[in-house]
Amino acid sequence: MSRERFAWLEDWVAGPEDIIRTPGTESNVKEIYDKCGELAADPRHVIFNQFAEFGNHLVHYQCTGRALAAVFDSLTAAEPSATNLRLRAFVSASGSAGTLAAGDYLKERYGTQIVAAEALECPTMLANGFGEHNIQGIGDKHIPLIHNVLNTDLVAGISDRATDQLSVLFAARAGVEYLRARRRVPEPVLASLPAFGLSSICNILAAVKTAKHLRLGPDDVIMTVATDGAGMYGSERERITARDFPAGFTPADAAEVFGRWMLGTGPDDLLETTLADRNRIFNLGYYTWVEQQGVSLADFEARRDQRFWAGLRDLLPAWDAMITEFNERTGLAAG
Repeated sequence: MSRERFAWLEDWVAGPEDIIRTPGTESNVKEIYDKCGELAADPRHVIFNQFAEFGNHLVHYQCTGRALAAVFDSLTAAEPSATNLRLRAFVSASGSAGTLAAGDYLKERYGTQIVAAEALECPTMLANGFGEHNIQGIGDKHIPLIHNVLNTDLVAGISDRATDQLSVLFAARAGVEYLRARRRVPEPVLASLPAFGLSSICNILAAVKTAKHLRLGPDDVIMTVATDGAGMYGSERERITARDFPAGFTPADAAEVFGRWMLGTGPDDLLETTLADRNRIFNLGYYTWVEQQGVSLADFEARRDQRFWAGLRDLLPAWDAMITEFNERTGLAAG
């Protein structure tokens, strides 16, 4: 991880010794599971695994899904000409797969297609592949237990070279000026671009790729989320600039990066999933969850059926009541 991500952790843990650094890169999730397994052997420890806790799925279904729907509904209500808008796709990098659950909500309400993005350098869903990458925040090389794979319509692969170099373009003075003068990017957009972190840029590129693949037009809407901020990656931008632009980031570099990674992003490395594709991706999870993590085969297989995911929502009222009771008991409600 970047220096800033570790510094962020240090701000809210009791002491630096509470941060456990596992070997490898963003792709090495199993190493985290192994360490958590060691910690779980001590009864004082409680492990919350975001890749396996269905509360992660449900909170994004209930909260993120509704929030995105409210944004889209307000857009269509803004002016009469917007009533023809269709919410065609929701895009999110896989990561823990929690955010992808918002797509389940949007699909039920609008018929939206769900697009899962991953690093092209580690094409787990695309090609049963493996590898290392620098799109920090989207751990992979496995299929999360809470990913509703059989409801995923497309998979998009995004290169970390693209996210690395666009992160420099969006923040460098020469990059912003190029976008303003040559591409006529509106000022409010220019003001927002430097805030995007690596996985946010990944989501944007996957949305562009999806729009080109589906040949979408002016009445078609794609929604995605800015999942991390650039404040976590200042040191990464310095490293990328030194590696890729040792003479400094110039206007010519800005044009080349924009042309290669934004204008040049096309429908390659994108899979519109068939039932066979979805079952293949689903089956990959067996090796993580049944063989390594001890999930029963029956519980693993139950997730193929959409009735399983719909049934999870029956837990929401009970969990809401428990949260309310906890907040009142601890004084958090008054705060």
